Amino acid sequence: MSTFSYQVFATVVRYQSFYQASQVLNVTPSAVSHSINQLEEQLGFPLLIRSRSGMTLTHDGELVLPFIQQILDDETDLLQMSKNINGLRLGSIKIGAFSSVCINWLPKIISSFSKQYPDIEVSIVQGSFEDISKKVKAGEIDVGFTTLPVTDNLTTIPLIEDPIHCVTPAGFVPKNKKSITQQDIINQKFVLQKIDYDRDTKSVLDDYNVTINSINFSIDDQSIISMVEAGIGFGILPKLALKKIQGDVEIYPFHQSYTRQIVLVTGKNKVASPSVVELVTVIKDFVEKTYEISLESY
Repeated sequence: MSTFSYQVFATVVRYQSFYQASQVLNVTPSAVSHSINQLEEQLGFPLLIRSRSGMTLTHDGELVLPFIQQILDDETDLLQMSKNINGLRLGSIKIGAFSSVCINWLPKIISSFSKQYPDIEVSIVQGSFEDISKKVKAGEIDVGFTTLPVTDNLTTIPLIEDPIHCVTPAGFVPKNKKSITQQDIINQKFVLQKIDYDRDTKSVLDDYNVTINSINFSIDDQSIISMVEAGIGFGILPKLALKKIQGDVEIYPFHQSYTRQIVLVTGKNKVASPSVVELVTVIKDFVEKTYEISLESY
């Protein structure tokens, strides 16, 4: 930029010394003096009164200083804007997510983001809830979808409360015809993923007095449905996980409402890049439109 002489003038005024200004600007004192002289010649009047005791602004210098400072502030804003624009033109983003978010949310989110920022490469890392949080904290991924609780020191953005349902073999009807109660699960086996047992699913099983001996562990959501379909037991799955999986099964709510809180996590001590900020905006916009809710600002 062509505002170096303005920067020199503002720095000299701030430190009341050509020498200190030269140290701050990493130039020689003679370069500072030459720059001030050039600026005074350009403007047509002196800006500083030099003396052995230091220097002071002339009356005209006092009038000019606010305008010069405004120019410098505008230049700072312009440089920041250019960095933001460049940050949105090139680069890459890594998103971490668990299975049902990868299947049901990310295709539309990434499609929307890529239409706006086609030159930013987006990659996906699938993992468990704990894996996602750890990778975000380690800086291996930029943003991650997980569920509460988040024990790592991360910035957490709440998204939705995802209801947890019971999956039963085809033809099963609860005693009350509409929801699963304690009477419906007496002597029943349950099928679930092992990674879910210590989270929201465990609270459901504990409330219904289901012991570990009554649980069969499966590898993914679709295999849970297949095992339930085969009569091996009941399944417990969140609503989001049930959207695109198939099977001849019945789905009922529990008599008592259970949910899991899906959240977005980013590094707490890391300044988010412009592209990450825009991605978060796209994610929140998708969730707000899909679920007709309003999320807090990021």
